[in-house]
Amino acid sequence: GSGPRWPRPCWGAGRPRGSAAAVKAQDFLPLFPSESVGEVEKVNAVNITWSSINFKTILQWQPKPSGYFYTVEIHGQTSDIKRKCILTSETECDVTDALRNVNETYTAHILSVMPAEMDNFEEPPFAVSEKFTPYSQTVIGKPEIKNYSQEGSKLNVVFKDPLTPYIFPNGSFQSIQDIFQHDLEYKLYYWKDQSSGKKDVTTKSHNFEVSVDSGKNYCFYVQGIIPSRRENRNGQESVVLCTGAGRNNLDGEYWVVFVAHYLQLECGNSWEELTSSKSPPSLVSWSSF
Repeated sequence: GSGPRWPRPCWGAGRPRGSAAAVKAQDFLPLFPSESVGEVEKVNAVNITWSSINFKTILQWQPKPSGYFYTVEIHGQTSDIKRKCILTSETECDVTDALRNVNETYTAHILSVMPAEMDNFEEPPFAVSEKFTPYSQTVIGKPEIKNYSQEGSKLNVVFKDPLTPYIFPNGSFQSIQDIFQHDLEYKLYYWKDQSSGKKDVTTKSHNFEVSVDSGKNYCFYVQGIIPSRRENRNGQESVVLCTGAGRNNLDGEYWVVFVAHYLQLECGNSWEELTSSKSPPSLVSWSSF
């Protein structure tokens, strides 16, 4: 009742799994582009990509399966094979926890399988991803600006590292600096408000203090950098903030939001009423805070 099965090289026997001797599925695609089982045609995954920010790593591929499933195997150079997203009908898989050794280089094997084949000795057809090394390829995310101020001719900016999905034994999340340590730097770009001429300064700490023109407002953002990298050296840029009346302290911004939220909860005003000049909010005694 089943359709013809093409003869294949020995997929399982005669080669160490995950080693450099592994046979890539695409080497045989001209001869065996897919495999038919009854009326179901299993198609090898294509367009396999790694997407990684702050070491949270998602594997994506095509096409959407029809009548079969995918299983992802993560092969490290020195680590055991880890299976993820077993018998999934999705075309992406979060493989973050299989890449905990961030200095190791990995490849992903995406198997096209039927449920009944999972325990068979014969290995199902699969496609192999490009190599991926988290330490050198994950994108550095946006730093978070904690506070900033401009006093006279000094601009002070305090920020914090992006966090990774990995945790310490005490349950707290590791930051990217916990992993990169001295390989990580931060750069502050700043310029006069309404001007296009940027200046920059670099630090390995979590605060900047730069000299600026007194009486002038300045805008700025912070960006993480890994100078030792060949690619992906520059991380994502933080939000752009500017000094000036009502804009030079994040605590003040948070206070405005808090008050508005309090009025919304205690007085029944909607956000639209609170922000509309036509409908002023209900009166509240400041002593109630």
